[in-house]
Amino acid sequence: MGKTYERVDGRLRTFIEEQPVFFTATAPLSGEGTVNLSPKGLRGSLAVLDPHTLAYLDFAGSNAETIAHLRENGRITLMWCAFQGPPNIVRVHGRGEPVFRDDLRFPALLDHFPDIDPRRHGLRAVILVHAELIRDTCGYAVPFMTYDEDRDLHARRFAREDDDSLDAYFTKKEHVAESIDGLPGLPLPLPPATF
Repeated sequence: MGKTYERVDGRLRTFIEEQPVFFTATAPLSGEGTVNLSPKGLRGSLAVLDPHTLAYLDFAGSNAETIAHLRENGRITLMWCAFQGPPNIVRVHGRGEPVFRDDLRFPALLDHFPDIDPRRHGLRAVILVHAELIRDTCGYAVPFMTYDEDRDLHARRFAREDDDSLDAYFTKKEHVAESIDGLPGLPLPLPPATF
């Protein structure tokens, strides 16, 4: 049976922090728009800031759908599945916002991710999520899978970029400055890194 929680703490927080992968879901307001579902990984790239606020690092990638949807309407759901141990699925439904590199809050938010070197991953933003509904459900149909290790491909690919080349990379990508549905995505030119 599913249960609703008032906050992310205790056993629930431990479960979230132990998972090596989570998923984000967003959508534009338009019923004709494209729903986006993204896997997120890299241990240490998600932090529980307080019982009602989570944050994760938004790294360089091919698209910026999540950023575009959050800029338009702020709706987001985060989901974690137990691939090991007791079956469990946790969802945090809430309001999200991208905090970009030129935002005054950005340096303090980075302090919550001490195990990640943001220069190695083409960090674009920190996504803040303010929880409005926190629920868990059974994960009886989720298979057992083992976690071996994080892939190093992303860090190897983006560690060689500086601000100028990263900006050029984002500028040439089709769905970074503008989403698939034509919504504003990542603001370009990319603000310089202060980290």
